[in-house]
This record gives sequence, structure tokens and C-alpha cells, in this order.
Amino acid sequence: MTIKQFNATYLANDDRLLFRFNTSEDTEFRFWFTRRVTLFILAATSHLLVKNLEQSHTPEAAKAIAQFGEEAVKKEREQREAVKPKTYQPASAYPLGADPVLVMDVKCAFEKQDAEDMLSLDLVLPGGANINLKMAGPTLQAMCLLLNQLREHASWGEVPQVQDVVLGAGEVDAPDKPLFH
Repeated sequence: MTIKQFNATYLANDDRLLFRFNTSEDTEFRFWFTRRVTLFILAATSHLLVKNLEQSHTPEAAKAIAQFGEEAVKKEREQREAVKPKTYQPASAYPLGADPVLVMDVKCAFEKQDAEDMLSLDLVLPGGANINLKMAGPTLQAMCLLLNQLREHASWGEVPQVQDVVLGAGEVDAPDKPLFH
């Protein structure tokens, strides 16, 4: 499944985002994102992106590269919108139905796929089902830009910072791989 377009709208009466995306296979998925889910996605993806860049750069350089990427995506979008605004095109098939599904939780992790770093985003749905989205840099940054703009519009406050926890020798519960939940 290849994502073609994202669309999101803040609904003040519900204090939620209607988040939807269509695919190159002419399918559309619709979800409700709560404030908690939205802020988590923004915090976790930002943190994971920097941590992934730190594997080949200093922490300071990794933060600068991530910030530069965000700004580049924002400028490109502004330029494109100034020339010709892109209209979201609904798909003809809705695998989960036409009504939005509430996202109960989210899990995020970076993984390698065909020598490219991809963010794996699991949207946990009611009943324990989930939808897994894999996104590379530009797609991920475009989604985060959209969610961040709506977070600001909704006055949901700042995105919380993820804290690194370092466990000393002999302490238990150390994670096997970086997974944010």
C-alpha cells in the first residue's frame, strides 16, 4: 500500500482530528486522532528521527539535520500551495468502512526496508486490530507537518519531549529495541 495523499481536519466540537489518507490502489482509510494520539505521534516520530540520525552523526548534527528536513518540507509545501493548491481526492474503496475509526493507541519504530530507513507506525484500533503504515522521510515529514499545524490550530499545547532513560548495570526492564508505545 503506497500512500498518495494525507488530509486532516480539526473538529472543535469533538476535540479530535479526522485523519484520512488515500493510496495509489484507490483505497481510503479514515481515523479519529485524539489529542493524546496526535501529540504522541509528533513526539515519538521526532525523537525516533533524531535517534536514527544519531547513528551516523553527532547528536547536535542529527537535531540540525532533522530540523532542516522539516523546514525544507514546509517551504516546499508553501511554494506548491501558492502556485496551485492540491485538492484531496477521496478514493472509491474504504477497506475499514466509510466511517472513521477511533485510534486507541500508537506504536512507532524505525526499521530498515530495502536499505532505506522507514518509520513503522502501528495505529491500534478497537478490538486490538491495527493498521501498519511504513513511511520514508519526506512522507513522514509531510504527515507530521500537517498534524503539527492542526495541533497549533486546536491549541493543544506544545509537543512533549521524549526523555531518554539510561538504566545502569543490573537493572531490569531494558528494552530490546527502541519501540515507543
